[in-house]
Amino acid sequence: MNRANGAAPLVEILHLVKSYRRGVQTVPVLSNITLSIEEGDFIALMGPSGSGKSTLLNLIAGIDRPDDGVLRVGGLDITQLSEAALADWRAANVGFIFQFYNLMPVLTAFENIELPLMLTRLTRKERRERVELVLEMVNLANRSHHYPSELSGGQQQRVAIARALITDPTLIVADEPTGDLDRASAEDVLAMLQRLNRELGKTIIMVTHDAHAAAAANALVHLDKGELTDGNTR
Repeated sequence: MNRANGAAPLVEILHLVKSYRRGVQTVPVLSNITLSIEEGDFIALMGPSGSGKSTLLNLIAGIDRPDDGVLRVGGLDITQLSEAALADWRAANVGFIFQFYNLMPVLTAFENIELPLMLTRLTRKERRERVELVLEMVNLANRSHHYPSELSGGQQQRVAIARALITDPTLIVADEPTGDLDRASAEDVLAMLQRLNRELGKTIIMVTHDAHAAAAANALVHLDKGELTDGNTR
């Protein structure tokens, strides 16, 4: 989160506000959030349940929209995009990793990873080459034709990581990526995220309740009751 050489941050959040409607009530979720994330950062978002961590992640990823404030990614204020333009931006710039993998059960590992490329202009050969490359990166080349039900939880999450990488996104956002894994599989996934950050320079924003998982990141951002409380860059 430390800026070098005066460069603009990759993610710039200014006075962000978000609330939800619950019947006739308005429930505040995020209040006046201001935060900068540099290119190449690996950020862990921590806080108690209901603190707004996943909401903030979804706003940064363009899944949801704020009520007020500015949210720039790569200099572009994504709050100003139309729904169609935001969907296109998301597809090109954000790779998603979820706690429960979100794999299509009727597709093989190869097909799940290839799915985001189906909306691109890549040829079948180019798609195959990309998928084979990321399968090698996550050590699953020998599991490419297995269905999710034939893979362990750790292997399924590695498929999800490969799917997140396949479009070479600007940002990788991970919502509790180790929350459904045993300790050994969690360690494997965290080590993989660290390699993506350190060796490929990927910017990663990870929501987690687990202090051990958060220790894999190079900076911590704490939320409590919708407000930033402190940050700690390592």
